[in-house]
Amino acid sequence: MTVFGDLIGQDRPIDVMRRAAAAAAEAVAGGRGAGMTHAWLFTGPALRSAAATAFAASLLCRDQGCGHCDDCHQVEVGSHPDVTFVRPEGLSYSVRQTRELVLKAAGAPTLGRWRIVLFEDADRVTEAAANALLKAIEEPPPRTVWLLCAPSPDDMIITIRSRCRVVTLGTPSTEAVANVLVTRDGVPHDVALDAARAAQGDIGRARRLALDEEVRRRRDDVLSIPRSLTGVAECITAAERLVKTSTEDADAATTALNETETAELRKVYGEGSSGKGLNKGLVRGGAGALKELETMQKSRATRIKRDSLDLALLELVAFYRDVLAVQFGAPVELANEDRRHEVEAVARASTPEQTLRRTDAIMKCRERLAANVNPQIAVEAMTLALRSPA
Repeated sequence: MTVFGDLIGQDRPIDVMRRAAAAAAEAVAGGRGAGMTHAWLFTGPALRSAAATAFAASLLCRDQGCGHCDDCHQVEVGSHPDVTFVRPEGLSYSVRQTRELVLKAAGAPTLGRWRIVLFEDADRVTEAAANALLKAIEEPPPRTVWLLCAPSPDDMIITIRSRCRVVTLGTPSTEAVANVLVTRDGVPHDVALDAARAAQGDIGRARRLALDEEVRRRRDDVLSIPRSLTGVAECITAAERLVKTSTEDADAATTALNETETAELRKVYGEGSSGKGLNKGLVRGGAGALKELETMQKSRATRIKRDSLDLALLELVAFYRDVLAVQFGAPVELANEDRRHEVEAVARASTPEQTLRRTDAIMKCRERLAANVNPQIAVEAMTLALRSPA
């Protein structure tokens, strides 16, 4: 089923999504007389968590998600006592964290009919964590509902996927995304169109491209790579630049947050408190907590670095997809319409077979990075393959 289309162009997404989600629940559960489905998997290119949040509101609201009552508001802002939001920040979600979550999910609802667990990026669970999660989904408490979010159904292990009702969100059109940017953010229409094409249906990404000059600059740097790979030295330089940029992104996103988290934890354990022996004893007692926090922060920084690098690789994939479209004369919209002259130049200088091999090299690099290969080595191998005419 597709419940995404009505979302585009609305000032308050939850106002529309909660009706679509409620209708989906009625069609699936009520229409077949099978009772409430206790595990849902929201997949699609963007706004998966927004759809799941709206669905949670529709389940807890007395009017199937009116969008205006206390329940709907609390779900929307993330403060409802019966909704647990899970947002993995590190490289993965561990089995220990999953078991703690399962125990928490087993409790009775406080205010509403259901206790809901909304698990963003559920594809980041480890294999052991997935097994623990599977057990909870197979035999859920009667009033617990799991809402899992993942890019695609294939990103979840088949045993979990087969036990979930899958809600697939469609990709909005370029014009629809551009209209959101124009009406909601006041972006000029031509800028909004370029951002919407480049984001390929991801409203959040389109908004950042339209409003943040630094984001646009980094995208331009990535898209300048294909024509800059004129020699081995240039390939090494391009790889270094990509990895360095992803590291800077991680540092910018985590430095201030890390300092705040560390200061707050030290305060909790009594640093700066008065009293004989109090400060030293409590800080010593918090050494384990501080070490655990530092481990989480390092994992989060690595995840942000990988996500930044992966986004750059996907930009390159979109570029070569456009090259292939031009080579075959396909009547499709180019994601990089604003760089058509560069796309056409690369298309003229290569064959479709070479374009496919280059795309494969990028996807291989993504696989290597996911397998913890050193980023510099993986990206260097990719840039050398992009240069090779063979």
